[in-house]
Amino acid sequence: MTTSFAKRIFSGIQPSGGLTLGNYLGALKRFADYQGKGAETIYCVVDLHAITVWQEPKELSRAIREVTAAFLAAGIDPKKHIVFNQSRVKQHAELAWIFNCVARIGWMNRMTQFKDKAGKDRENASLGLLAYPSLMAADILVYRATHVPVGEDQKQHLELTRDIAQKFNNDFSGRIAELGVGVEMQVGDETVNGFFPLTEPVIGGPAARIMSLRDGSKKMSKSDPSDLSRINLTDDADAISKKIRKAKTDPDALPSEEAGLEGRPEAKNLVGIYAGLADISKEEVLRQFGGRQFSTFKPALADLAVEKLAPIAAEMRRIMADTAYVDSVLKDGGERAGVLAEETMKTVRDIIGFLQD
Repeated sequence: MTTSFAKRIFSGIQPSGGLTLGNYLGALKRFADYQGKGAETIYCVVDLHAITVWQEPKELSRAIREVTAAFLAAGIDPKKHIVFNQSRVKQHAELAWIFNCVARIGWMNRMTQFKDKAGKDRENASLGLLAYPSLMAADILVYRATHVPVGEDQKQHLELTRDIAQKFNNDFSGRIAELGVGVEMQVGDETVNGFFPLTEPVIGGPAARIMSLRDGSKKMSKSDPSDLSRINLTDDADAISKKIRKAKTDPDALPSEEAGLEGRPEAKNLVGIYAGLADISKEEVLRQFGGRQFSTFKPALADLAVEKLAPIAAEMRRIMADTAYVDSVLKDGGERAGVLAEETMKTVRDIIGFLQD
């Protein structure tokens, strides 16, 4: 029996429409930064999650390739990392069903995202939308991932992943001990033994949550009817610059300290974007621009955004034009992910009592 889990990072992005600056700063840039940091990294295009709401089939295929191209254009090396689409690895769905039988309906009903997405007509929402967090738990735990970079909006789902892992470990504690497949881990002040890790969220950075350029109280979203509300990863230099110049602000100068951003959502958002793109803290941004008007700050932010994002957009277009290459990356990644996932599932089947060869 081993005494600790090796560090393994898992994260995914849904192929449900165009990617934005929020996807880049909140996910893709962070993923690329993990290269060479000593952790095993697995990145997934979560296409099974996408179909919890209706997707036009041809558009879904295109979107899967676009997200893959974004991974690669952001600097993720598919030889050093595993990059694949979720539906290629059948063990995700297999473990999700097992977790459906471990998780409780009450847990799912409490999920904020389900309430938001289902709206008032909850009875007409798909069962998949309700069970979405159980599949997310399976995505993570089929690789026994120890860390997951997530945005604030996914933190509740990751807490549920930990609850599912802990309940599985408790429900089958005797069998796990009998098979000798448990790992010691710390839960509060107690050392416990279990098969699945209690995965830790990785939430951080100055741009963990990017808001709309037209309304600083709303998250930047590809579903917003106004294209000026977001910077798309496929935008060219002119579009990026235009959207920054037209971004909503207030009449006051930028403060010299971060506390001065409170109650100023648009200013806070633009400062966070600058910090995320420049790899510096918000405090450093305000030391540089504090006391200056947005007429000075916006052009500097536009230049920085064009410098960082325009090459990614160009590289995405180049990669997207070579569908055979994109598909080969996904195939190779799926095969490598499948080997790891099957190692986990063979043990899970034994723990539960399923017969297998």
